[in-house]
Amino acid sequence: MELVPAPSGPITLMRKFVSKVKPQRLLGFTLIELLIVIVILGLLLSLVAPAMFSKVGSSQRKTASAQMQMFSTALDTYRLDVGGYPKTLAELRSGTEAGWDGPYLPRELPSDPWGNPYVYSAANDNPAKPYFLKSYGKDGREGGDGDNEDIVFQ
Repeated sequence: MELVPAPSGPITLMRKFVSKVKPQRLLGFTLIELLIVIVILGLLLSLVAPAMFSKVGSSQRKTASAQMQMFSTALDTYRLDVGGYPKTLAELRSGTEAGWDGPYLPRELPSDPWGNPYVYSAANDNPAKPYFLKSYGKDGREGGDGDNEDIVFQ
């Protein structure tokens, strides 16, 4: 009787390989872990969101003040070229006055941050403040408190 070696084909190799591999736990997050992370993120957002939303109103007020400062510079340049202040803010973009060397604003006349037009008047009796420039705030009406408060260029 002769001993024949066992066949060493792919099936035999596969059995040897499978028998040596131990089952491993699948890597990933459990539902509990995901829920804990979601709860923590929710708590953080509930603390941070009110602080961030309160900044929106103050940034809009600062934007309105910056735009009115830009108008002031354009109005003063217009006065130097023409000799007086324009009747409307639109004359800063296109004018027919003698000495007009504009446009004095780089783009179209902007609205205030709430989408309302700025209030401008050149008829002012005070020589220290030859024009009046104002935004009515969020509500678009004169007066108000908080975000609705009028912003007057000084």
